[in-house]
Amino acid sequence: MAAAGGASAAPQAMDEKARRTRDLLASFYNTDPSAAAAAAPSSARPSPTAASASPLDSINSTSFDPDVYMNVLVQQSNLEALLQRHVKMAAEIKNLDTDLQMLVYENYNKFISATDTIRRMKTNIVGMEANMEQLLSKITSVQSRSDTVNTSLFDKRENIEKLHRTRNLLRKVQFIYDLPTRLNKCIKTEAYADAVRFFTGAKPIFEAYGDTSFHDCKKASEEAIDLVMQHLQAKLYSDSEPIESRAEAVVLLKQLSFPVDNLKSNLLEKLEDCLLNFQNEPTQASIGDISKTFRAYLIIFPDSEKRLMELAQALFSNRYETIRENLRKRIPSTDLLAMLRSLWEDAAAIDEVIPEAALPAFSLETTRDIIRQHIATAFVHLQSEISDVLVRTPSTSNEKLEESQLQTAMETSKVKVLQGCIDLLQEFHHLIDGNTELLVKLRDLIIDWVQEGFQDFFQKLDGHFHMLSGRSKSPSQEMESVQIDKVPTVLVLMLAQLCIFIEQTTIPKVTEELASSFSGGGARSYEYGPPFVPGEICRLYRSSGEKFLHHYINMKTQKISKLLNKRFTTPVWIKHKEPREVNMFVDLLLLEFNGVVSEVKQILPGLIRRHRHSDSTGSTTSSRSNPMREDMLNRSNTHRARSQFLENHLAKLFEQKMEIFTKVEYTQESVISAVLKLCLKSLQEFVRLQTFNRSGFQQIQLDMEFLKTSLKEFVDDEAAISFLLKEVNNAAHERCLDPIPLEPPILDKLISAKLAKIKEQSPNMQ
Repeated sequence: MAAAGGASAAPQAMDEKARRTRDLLASFYNTDPSAAAAAAPSSARPSPTAASASPLDSINSTSFDPDVYMNVLVQQSNLEALLQRHVKMAAEIKNLDTDLQMLVYENYNKFISATDTIRRMKTNIVGMEANMEQLLSKITSVQSRSDTVNTSLFDKRENIEKLHRTRNLLRKVQFIYDLPTRLNKCIKTEAYADAVRFFTGAKPIFEAYGDTSFHDCKKASEEAIDLVMQHLQAKLYSDSEPIESRAEAVVLLKQLSFPVDNLKSNLLEKLEDCLLNFQNEPTQASIGDISKTFRAYLIIFPDSEKRLMELAQALFSNRYETIRENLRKRIPSTDLLAMLRSLWEDAAAIDEVIPEAALPAFSLETTRDIIRQHIATAFVHLQSEISDVLVRTPSTSNEKLEESQLQTAMETSKVKVLQGCIDLLQEFHHLIDGNTELLVKLRDLIIDWVQEGFQDFFQKLDGHFHMLSGRSKSPSQEMESVQIDKVPTVLVLMLAQLCIFIEQTTIPKVTEELASSFSGGGARSYEYGPPFVPGEICRLYRSSGEKFLHHYINMKTQKISKLLNKRFTTPVWIKHKEPREVNMFVDLLLLEFNGVVSEVKQILPGLIRRHRHSDSTGSTTSSRSNPMREDMLNRSNTHRARSQFLENHLAKLFEQKMEIFTKVEYTQESVISAVLKLCLKSLQEFVRLQTFNRSGFQQIQLDMEFLKTSLKEFVDDEAAISFLLKEVNNAAHERCLDPIPLEPPILDKLISAKLAKIKEQSPNMQ
């Protein structure tokens, strides 16, 4: 029951709402004040139940008091009810506004329709009045003339005129009645021009009398002419029809007052889809078909030239953009030229139809940018390939290398640089080796771009080498030692040798090829100078090679110096025990020197002369067993130490000054000697920072004497090495509290034991 009551209450509420809306709208549009006054009370008259229930239902009455209404509403309702009331009234207001707007729109449309109908009626009436006036004037003229003739031939002339008018009228009437049949015959024979001519001739009569006597003829003729229009549209959309037939179809449709602009839009959209398909699948159509289509559209729609220009430019822009995307991955110059040549020929074909699009100029400019981008991309790829070869260089600190592994990596890098440049020159030669109009126009520019490209390539490659080595070309941006340690030292040495190879081999070869195959150019302004300056590039790589070589020496020296520093700062030299053997750090030092020799031997030119000493003990003994030393052995230890100290200082005063640090050359001997000299010089400084007891001084003496024997294996400059080792001994002597050296027999015994131990370990390692 409750559900039934709720269902019955809902239609009543809707009916009440609809009734109130109609009453309000009727009162709003009623122009009679008395009727409006009568309508308002009727709409505001409450139902018997509502009058006794609440004054809130009197909102639509003329005596509505908003203050009373709000007071009662606030007293009887809580906040939630007020919000619901607000939402309900807002919805009613919105519905009333919508209904009012719809009524206004409907009335406005009716008013416009009535205005158009009145205008058409006025036009038809005016036309009939003009025809009647014209007919009256003619009749009056004929009557005036016939009056003169009627005096003599009144009876016959009157009869003849009547028969003549009747005959003409019958002919017109017969033509109108035969028009549907004529139109159908024209449709069967596809004589659409005759059909349009017949219908347009009868159209004024249909407009004048089509709703009366010729109603059936007009209807049949319009049906036939609609069929004619359909055939004409089909002919226009057909690609197999000749251009002349399609153009004639457009002219006939215009005569029939058909909206041709819609057809033009549809056909242009169809052409745009066709061009899109041609761009995605060029094999589906040829540029000849596209050119014919453009020509046909210009004939059919002469005012569509601007749109066709936009389509043609968009077509070639997209096709050139596709080539730009292909340039991201390196493509051969022959393939690029084939694509550019095809586009150039297509642009020339379209230019014959639409010269206003200026496609050849656009193609020339775009081709220029693409070729320049292709040249730049080729150099970028070559630099990347060279970088990949260098980055894959094995590091001696990470793995045990084979004897020729570094040498192979060095040769691979050289081949990649030289052969890469030669291959690029051969690739670029295809760009100027042709007689096509396109290449002839761009030949000088291409030559300049190639030369500029090599100039820029070698400069950027030099900067990339500096980046790989952990160095910056700007002194203010030198990397810290912590970062330098992360760079493989062998890579720096390879970069140094590669710079010399580029200076001495690659640059002359490239210069020779450019002079033979890429001579000419001159398209760039003379104020910028020549595009390729080999002397400048050679100086650049010569300087970089020297920097890399010194950088390698410094890196190796720093690494070995850290080892030496750790060795001399860890023990307490003033409490050192009596030496019993050569210190282990000497083995580590020699191991590092062997690593340097292994790297330098495989990368730099020049042979290292190996000294083989079959009896090192005997040689060292003979070098130390002389009368002066025998006399020193007979003295007391204190007197001998003081005497030796004084002797060293006196020797420094009178001995000839030796040049220790000479210019570093790109040879194995020069680099190894530089590393050894710097390391020994660092060793001397470390020794000067310590304080030794007698045993510590003797340990330094033993280590240096062993190094003097062992380092002969690495360098030829024995005098400089001996001098530096002697300086280390002197520094230890100066910093020793009790500088008593080891006895020569003990020194020889310890060194011999170390050499024997090394010989025993060598077969096992092999």
